[in-house]
Amino acid sequence: MSIPDLNLLITLDAVLAEGSVAGAARRLRLSPSAMSRALARLRDTTGDPLLVRAGRGLVPTPRALELRERVGPLVLEAEAVLRPAEQLDIAKLTRTFTLRTREGFVENFGADLVARAHAEAPGARLCFVQKLDKESASLRDGSVDLETGVVGKVTGPEVRVQALFRDRFIGVVRQGHALCVGDVTPARYAAGRHISVSRRGLAKGPIDEALLGLGLERDIATIVGGFTSALALARGSDLIASVPERHTGKLRDGMHGFPLPVPAQEITVSMLWHPRMDADPAHRWLRGLVRDTCGAVR
Repeated sequence: MSIPDLNLLITLDAVLAEGSVAGAARRLRLSPSAMSRALARLRDTTGDPLLVRAGRGLVPTPRALELRERVGPLVLEAEAVLRPAEQLDIAKLTRTFTLRTREGFVENFGADLVARAHAEAPGARLCFVQKLDKESASLRDGSVDLETGVVGKVTGPEVRVQALFRDRFIGVVRQGHALCVGDVTPARYAAGRHISVSRRGLAKGPIDEALLGLGLERDIATIVGGFTSALALARGSDLIASVPERHTGKLRDGMHGFPLPVPAQEITVSMLWHPRMDADPAHRWLRGLVRDTCGAVR
C-alpha cells in the first residue's frame, strides 16, 4: 500500500475552508495555477471532485462537506505533534516513573526523593524496582524510565549516562567490635571474618587482590547478594562488611565504619536513561530531581 502525500491534508483544509481555488491559493501563498494542480491531485487521491461549478462559483460535494468536519481537527493535531513541546507544568504532572536501582539506593535516598517529588508534583509517582544486572534491555523497551548504578561493560552503547556521585568502600562492624578501637591495619583487617557481597556469588574481589599484594588473605565467612544483607549480618555478629560509604549511609546508623587499610578504587554512581527520553520535559524533571537529591544526601 502506497503512503499518501500527507501534505495534501493542508491543501484540502484550505480548499474546504475557503470554498474557492483563489482563496485557498492566497491562504497557502501559492499561485492560482499551483493551487489548481493541487486540487487536481486532491480529486485524484480522494476520488471525488470536492468542489463543482455552480453558476459563477464553486460548491462543495457531499463528500467535501463530510471531510470538512474531519480534516480541520486532523491538521491542528498534526501541527501540535510537530510543534516544540510546551512548557511543562510540573505541579499538574500525573505520571508514574519506574526507577531500577541497586539495593541500598532506596534505603539511603528513597525517602528524600519521594518527598521532593511529592512537593513539586503531587500527581507523580515513583516506582522502584530492584536492579539485578547491568543489562540495558529494560531502558530500551521502556519498562524502566531511569536506572542508577555503576556503568558496566554490558551497558548499551546508546544509553545516556550522567554521574551522580563518587563513592568508596569502607569497612563496617557493630559497635563494640574489636576494630572499633585502635588503628585498623591490613593485618588486623585481614585477620577478622568477613562478608563478601556479590550478586554472582563470588568470594573474592578487588579488596582480596589488594590484600594479596601485601601477602594477606581474608577469611570469607559468608557470601550475600546485597549490601543490606551484609550490614544486617555485621550488625548482629563479629563479621566485617565492606560496603560503599555514601550508598549505604542510612543503612549504617549505629554501626562503626572505618577506611579500608588497603588501596580501594573509587566508584562512580551514575544515572542512566535511553536517548529517546532526552527531550521529554517530565523525564528531564525526574533526572534533575534524582541529581539534586543525591547531591544533597550525605
